[in-house]
Amino acid sequence: MTERLAEADLGTPLGERATLLQFSSAFCAPCRATRRVLADVAGMVDGVAHVELDAEAHLDLVRRLNVVRTPTVLVLDASGAVVRRAAGLPRKADVIAALGTAIS
Repeated sequence: MTERLAEADLGTPLGERATLLQFSSAFCAPCRATRRVLADVAGMVDGVAHVELDAEAHLDLVRRLNVVRTPTVLVLDASGAVVRRAAGLPRKADVIAALGTAIS
């Protein structure tokens, strides 16, 4: 079964078309670079939100989603279903391609 997240899980509304959900930690340098990449992509595509969560502050969600390192990025479709996931610093082109999957 596909994991589905809601506004209540994230503490913020989902994007109208898709959401880029980033799990970060305080001392994670790749997390800062990931934040820039995802914010850039979200700014380029209408209806896409970038949500960054501190992994330590959301341990219940981290465990539920089996997040084992930061950064971990989940691409959610408009309904909150996880359609793609990746760990580590993503390339902008890969994020755009994953968004295409979520939006189509």
